[in-house]
Amino acid sequence: MPTYKIEESSIMKLNFKAQLVFTILLGISQIGSAQTSSQTNLLGQINTITTAVPFLGISPEARAGGMGDVGVSSSADINSIHWNPAKLAFNEKKSGFAVSYTPWLKALVNDMFIAYVTGYSKLKGNQAIGGSLRYFSLGNITFTDNNGNTIRDFKPNEFAFDIAYSRKLSDNFSGGMALRYIHSNLTGGTAVEGTDSKAGNSVAADVSGFYQKEIELGGMDALVTAGINISNIGSKISYTETGTKNFIPTNLRIGPGLKLKLNEYNDLSFGLDFNKLLVPTPPIYTQDSTNSSNSVILYGKDPDVGIAQGIFQSFSDAPGGAKEELREVNIGFGMEYWYDKQFAFRAGYFYEDKTKGNRKYFTLGAGLKYNVFGLDLAYLIPTDQRNPLENTLHFTLTFDFDANSVSKSNEDTE
Repeated sequence: MPTYKIEESSIMKLNFKAQLVFTILLGISQIGSAQTSSQTNLLGQINTITTAVPFLGISPEARAGGMGDVGVSSSADINSIHWNPAKLAFNEKKSGFAVSYTPWLKALVNDMFIAYVTGYSKLKGNQAIGGSLRYFSLGNITFTDNNGNTIRDFKPNEFAFDIAYSRKLSDNFSGGMALRYIHSNLTGGTAVEGTDSKAGNSVAADVSGFYQKEIELGGMDALVTAGINISNIGSKISYTETGTKNFIPTNLRIGPGLKLKLNEYNDLSFGLDFNKLLVPTPPIYTQDSTNSSNSVILYGKDPDVGIAQGIFQSFSDAPGGAKEELREVNIGFGMEYWYDKQFAFRAGYFYEDKTKGNRKYFTLGAGLKYNVFGLDLAYLIPTDQRNPLENTLHFTLTFDFDANSVSKSNEDTE
């Protein structure tokens, strides 16, 4: 198997399968052997679910990035496509555009990043459309053979292009969907152990819903929200003509939210997101007693299934039963404070079980809006020292194209 190196970093092994590449780079989880006679997985040991193109699950923008990666039920904004396309129809402004940039894994390398561009426009009949482009660069990698001889330099990259549609189905509820094209080029066609590799491609869809209702709570005006988004329902990816096809990160995101209008100038919001990958969990294998070269599943279910079966199976296929299924649910909690709709402060926490990746971090964020322009920043603080996610920053610049017209309309009304 060839190795690769990242500039100014230690040499790591490169596996052309996308899910292994990204997991190795993150360094936040371990990939256990699929064929083992041990039952340690049932005792709470690592049994991480891996997929191709996991960059689709990374928060690409700063608002939610400062709120513990919470976004399925937060108030609608320009970046709603990633978190819940159904929210687009509830945007107060007619149109908007945003650009985001995130240097990735700065604790390990200095040339990886995620860039995100998104925009939307509201239509007649309580409808909205939007689009986005997400680009992930893994920096410069030098491919070498088993003897350490250089094969080539290459910059692996992945991107996803989305188009989204949202429509209000009532005064309080909207539905939405997004269509997505995914391209993952990790090797540039470099041969791996004599096998030609290729870029992986997939198409996927999101299906979502969003609810909001104004109420009075403790003498204050409040907005209760709830959201659900099943994202990345799509075809598997393969990186060779004859290789195994890998699931993409089909994900269920669901959660409630609450916004309190404390007074004329101060708003306070809370959000809670629950996430679960809807792909098969690796089972525990044991050797076939009648044929030592074969293995059979000891606990869990066969992961070599179709997309639809994989989604339904994901709720009941963990080798450790219901307890392990619960450990596969990631939780994000966030809060957001606005003063006079111009200055924002955000904080949050994200939790992932130690057996499923062990991502645990606090987040802080701030926002500023002035007329047409807005700037959001977020900073990630891992709970473990020397975590590769430390010093992660998100930057987002937003543009509300009709801000001037809205302000002028309000002045004319007064």
